[in-house]
Amino acid sequence: MADDTPCPLTEATWRREFEAASRRPLRMRFKYAFIHTYKPVLDDARYRSFASLSEYRAWCEANLPSWLGYDQAL
Repeated sequence: MADDTPCPLTEATWRREFEAASRRPLRMRFKYAFIHTYKPVLDDARYRSFASLSEYRAWCEANLPSWLGYDQAL
């Protein structure tokens, strides 16, 4: 068994959970499928527009916390 392969009990549990989820109405599945996480600065304005991608990148670099992952450093 490879390191990334779940044990049979775990896999059976996952399969039951996915099968149960597939029987739920689509509206309910969407309701619980996404978790909203507040993102500082990004969520503070309804929208922003930029004249160019470089202007957008400069704004991200200057205004967003690095943990959001929008900085240029890799």
